Amino acid sequence: MAEAARINPRTIFTESEWARLNARSTWIGPVLVLNCWAVILAAGVMAVVWPLTLPLAVMVIGGRQLGLAILMHDAAHRALHPDPAINDFLGKWLCDPSLDLYRPYHLNHHRFAQQSEDPDLALSAPFPISRASLRRKIIRDLTGQTYFKQRFGALSMYNLDSARPSRTASIWAVIKSRRRTLLGGVICTAALAPFGLWWAWLALWFLPSATWLPLVTRLRNIGEHACIAQNEPDPMCQARTTLANMVERALIAPYWVNYHCEHHMFMYLPCYRLVQAHRMLREKGLLERMEVRAGYAEMLRLAAPAGA
Repeated sequence: MAEAARINPRTIFTESEWARLNARSTWIGPVLVLNCWAVILAAGVMAVVWPLTLPLAVMVIGGRQLGLAILMHDAAHRALHPDPAINDFLGKWLCDPSLDLYRPYHLNHHRFAQQSEDPDLALSAPFPISRASLRRKIIRDLTGQTYFKQRFGALSMYNLDSARPSRTASIWAVIKSRRRTLLGGVICTAALAPFGLWWAWLALWFLPSATWLPLVTRLRNIGEHACIAQNEPDPMCQARTTLANMVERALIAPYWVNYHCEHHMFMYLPCYRLVQAHRMLREKGLLERMEVRAGYAEMLRLAAPAGA
């Protein structure tokens, strides 16, 4: 099996530069998790007080739901906190409960990035696509079709009337994997119903996760690896950095997830060090060798070119 080429950071940075860049904070990771939940809460309060802001709240909350997944991803790299126990607690219990399943899968993605054995290769392989195809995907995302296919599509693979243990176990596994979300919905609805806010969980958690989250997850995936050649040998070109403006960082690419080339080059760097890594690479004149795009609009034009 052909593994992706690696970069030794000490061939780029001095020992002191790398020590500063690779330093792990005991407080930044927890503060980022707190920030993510605080933004979600603030957006929810905004929509309750001013209902006309609900569309904006859906976008903000959906973006921060992606943010929770990004911070869990940092925990998968053991980069959210220097203490492994605290790192895993933050990632699994305050970000995303799928951490234990996600970690080995994702580390295989790094091991074989853009190579034939990359488990995420299917996400980038179809690109470039036509603009009509991209529009259809966006419509499916924003109408909840993508959400239901990803979350509950496995149920359609089985005969619900069958008593075969393997099928029953598989159906139960699908239901069990959603129990935390369902339990959270029940608790929130019960707690808020006496205040007339029985609708809050559906509108301010379920709706963003079923609409805006699938869209921004797709845009993130496109930005990271779309239109990068399979079996790309250069470790500086196996992932892409998409420079994001303030709106894109707020709604599409929170917590520096857009610096994906730097992340693949130095995969154990905490997310809050990626901007610094980008600046240092620029100062060393290395950005020209890397895959970098000016923004998500440019990235979409590459992934779905005019006339395609």
